[in-house]
Amino acid sequence: MNVPTIPEPEKALSKNEHIKAGSNFLRGNILRDLADTSTGTITDDSGQLTKFHGVYPQDDRDLRNQRRKESKEKAFSFMARVRVPGGVCTTAQWLALDGLADEFANGTLKLTTRQAFQFHGILKGNLWRTVNGVNRALLDTLAACGDVNRNVMCNPNPEQSALHAATLRVTKAIADHLLPRTRAYHEIWVGGDLVAGGEPESEPLYGATYLPRKFKIVVAVPPSNDVDIYGHDLGFIAIANESGKKLLGFNVTVGGGLGMSHNQLETFPRIADVLGFCRVDQVVDVAEKILTTQRDYGDRTDRKHARLKYTIEDRGLLWFRDEVERRLGYRLATPRRFEFNHTGDRYGWVEGENGSSHFTLFIMSGRIKDGLKHALREIAFAHHGDFRLTANQNLMIAGVTPANRPAIEALLRKHKLDSANHVSALALNSMSCVALPTCGLALAESERYLPDLVTALEAEIEAAGLRDDAITLRITGCPNGCGRPYLAEVGFVGRAPGKYNVYLGAAFNGSRLNTLYKASVPTEEIVPLLGPIIRRYAVERTAHEHFGDFVIRTGYVTPTFTAHDFHEEKKVVQASDI
Repeated sequence: MNVPTIPEPEKALSKNEHIKAGSNFLRGNILRDLADTSTGTITDDSGQLTKFHGVYPQDDRDLRNQRRKESKEKAFSFMARVRVPGGVCTTAQWLALDGLADEFANGTLKLTTRQAFQFHGILKGNLWRTVNGVNRALLDTLAACGDVNRNVMCNPNPEQSALHAATLRVTKAIADHLLPRTRAYHEIWVGGDLVAGGEPESEPLYGATYLPRKFKIVVAVPPSNDVDIYGHDLGFIAIANESGKKLLGFNVTVGGGLGMSHNQLETFPRIADVLGFCRVDQVVDVAEKILTTQRDYGDRTDRKHARLKYTIEDRGLLWFRDEVERRLGYRLATPRRFEFNHTGDRYGWVEGENGSSHFTLFIMSGRIKDGLKHALREIAFAHHGDFRLTANQNLMIAGVTPANRPAIEALLRKHKLDSANHVSALALNSMSCVALPTCGLALAESERYLPDLVTALEAEIEAAGLRDDAITLRITGCPNGCGRPYLAEVGFVGRAPGKYNVYLGAAFNGSRLNTLYKASVPTEEIVPLLGPIIRRYAVERTAHEHFGDFVIRTGYVTPTFTAHDFHEEKKVVQASDI
């Protein structure tokens, strides 16, 4: 397809736009920097380009002060993210990644909030062998990061399980179609040699400067909203026939996004809008035209204003629909009725079709390490089905046949993984980003603090008799929203070391943002702040009332749907006026 020439904006383009334009389709000086043994990292420009290859340069922030005192370079390493469309991987792929983590990374695997794998702690000298090993396992890291479409998410175990195969096929079709076509990835990480001759390089979908910012797509199967469809650039809500077994098409959602910056009112989370309905055979076309509209009209001058949510906020949904339909050459149909009732996972054994079954295992923060890593290695050797990563950082042992189930059950018992009954509902509905020590954006702890936070709040939960009542809790180390905290009934967003902004009141089904309740709360004040609300909820809630709805009904916060009442500055001013 032809990429249209868009007039240069009046404002200066962001630095990243020049880096992309001069990169020769994402090559830049990556090979030169990887060969430089004088440092454990790469240049900043190469660091921007390696993101498109699924690789981030990082350093261990726990060691920064000590290394500075010793006049040493930072403790540099790399994070590599493995793209897994729909979260489905084979046991052979699991074992391959398990081995790579031990050989080249820090010995752990991270299941992300976007159904991907992450390696942490890869030293520069091991980076090529790690990414090459991922590709030898028939997976890749291409477009797991960068200004392109990222890993496409899909419900791994819809309650109407007959739809999973159809929705997974759609998910993979979208992911494959929207991949960058540059040969740079193969040259650098797979083949090891430059590709010479042939046609001149081009990116038929993205062009030489790709997208203004990252682009995230999810596929949801009602009544489960585990992928948090309203928090993403583009979403497809599966619509089935009355029996629930035939996929008719998808409602299309656009303009969601959860990133923001503290003290910058022009940045905000946004709930996606429902754009229309499309048939199954139209999905890939619709995804392409929505992506290219953002490619051509997204803001390339200010990266904090470059996501699709701001394009739609600025230009309006009607303009956006008209432009997408003009490119499609047909109109989207009227959205079909649907209903979401939860965002969580179904733990333990769930019976599937054709006699197979699935076991979903709770993994706090998605971190696979130590005894759990060993146990899953044993299970992978014995398992005849596949593994599925959930959107909530948990793991499903899927497609267990009746003949194979006794062996899997025995291994789960052996490693004390056979039941989630010992875990509170609060923990089962919790999630975190990585944050410290490796994320360069983190302002506070997240993954390392989550167990202590859950334990502290569990005391209040259990005293109130709410141990088995689901309340979504999410925490991130910064306001960028990687752990989707703004769609949690209780959200914690890092503000400074040991301090968090506390948000309350999101909908249990993920359809409403939460609202700032109190800013910069020290960790030691979290339980005294939330304990009275939890106890009141236990006594005063109505039948089937979720915590997020309760705090709105009783006046702790007001519901948030737009940017205007979200930021702490307005809330703090209101509090000071009381």
